[in-house]
Amino acid sequence: MSMIQEFKDFAVKGNVMDLAVGVIIGGAFSSIVNSVVKDLIMPVIGVVTGGLDFSNMFVRLGHIPDTFKGNPDSYKDLQTAGVAVFGYGSFITVLINFIILAFIIFLMVKFINKLRQPEAAAAPAEPPPTPEDVLLLREIRDSLKNNPR
Repeated sequence: MSMIQEFKDFAVKGNVMDLAVGVIIGGAFSSIVNSVVKDLIMPVIGVVTGGLDFSNMFVRLGHIPDTFKGNPDSYKDLQTAGVAVFGYGSFITVLINFIILAFIIFLMVKFINKLRQPEAAAAPAEPPPTPEDVLLLREIRDSLKNNPR
């Protein structure tokens, strides 16, 4: 088999196509999860914690340049100015995104695995019919039991 034919067989196999579809859907799904965390969950956490904004939680590591024209308490402004900042609040947001995404994928895989289980396995299968030779041997056994010599 030629190398081109092998590559064609590999690329057209269902697994590669499934993977491509999964990556595309995963990218779109990631946008949804990011929106859920940013627009729905983080505001609620902010209200519960008294207005705490995770996106502005950082530690400034570098010096602010003299030409800086922005808010020195703004993570975005400092990053734009090129100041070294340790943005742990942004990391917390990404971590929450990951946990939610991992949990949803876990639920999806669990659901798909449940769908893949054959329904026949749930119902007990009928035993196969007894072969004729076994029936004949049983008949011989029973007749020997009934006819003592």
